[in-house]
Amino acid sequence: MAKVVTPTLRRVEIDGHPVPLDEPHRLALLPHGHFTVLQVRAGRARGLRWHLARLNEANQELYGEPLDGELVRHRIRQALYATETAAAGSEATATAATTLDATVRIVVTEQPDGAGVRVIVAIGEPATMPTTPQRLRSVPYLRPFAHLKHLGTFAQIQHGRLVRRDGYDDALLTAPGGLVAEGAMTNIGFFDGNMIVWPDAPALRGVTMTLLEQAPADGGPPSVRAPVRLADLAGRGRLRHQLTRDRARPAIDGHLFAGSEWLMTTLTRRYDAVPWDPNGS
Repeated sequence: MAKVVTPTLRRVEIDGHPVPLDEPHRLALLPHGHFTVLQVRAGRARGLRWHLARLNEANQELYGEPLDGELVRHRIRQALYATETAAAGSEATATAATTLDATVRIVVTEQPDGAGVRVIVAIGEPATMPTTPQRLRSVPYLRPFAHLKHLGTFAQIQHGRLVRRDGYDDALLTAPGGLVAEGAMTNIGFFDGNMIVWPDAPALRGVTMTLLEQAPADGGPPSVRAPVRLADLAGRGRLRHQLTRDRARPAIDGHLFAGSEWLMTTLTRRYDAVPWDPNGS
């Protein structure tokens, strides 16, 4: 059974000002907002422009104003550089190039007085996705405002905890009628032998999913959107493989999936070919 690991926080800044790490309750009390999470390697991130676009679109929907992408870049760069220099034994407020590897979480929420928004940047240890096969259990739940990556994550986290108690690795969110939507914390895709099928249902459009969809032709399978139901998994063998990010999962409920080394190698190569975006440093 997979264990969910939250990267250890190394630094938190609100609007560019450091927050003591012994005051995590300040972040836990945020009632409303949106966020994105990215992996940084040597100061660079894959799909950074898509993360910035996600934040901008969500900000316009929630708070009625665009979010300056250059400001977000500046906040990320400042927090990364300060984390790196602090680890070296000095503190810095200026921004410069960084070679840090990290998990970066950017949270945007309304200012306490309602005048604009505040940008929170949390720097944690770098994380990697597990590569061991996973088992999912379907649960009848859809995230509200599923197209947004928002702070209302209690239900999906709780569903994940409950299925892990029963020996599964994660929850698969489904709509009435068994319509597959997304994993509790990831997108999910299926391979029918010719194409990658992304479920057409209320779900977050993930950055990794977007990068895989928009990757240049490489001889691998194309992507399509189509309804996927739990009944499809056991019937007619229409969907033969399951994937999420860079890992194959062998089972949903009682249905076992065949593994495909070729498919996962192709998708991994496609993803690895995506350039790392500099954070303006």
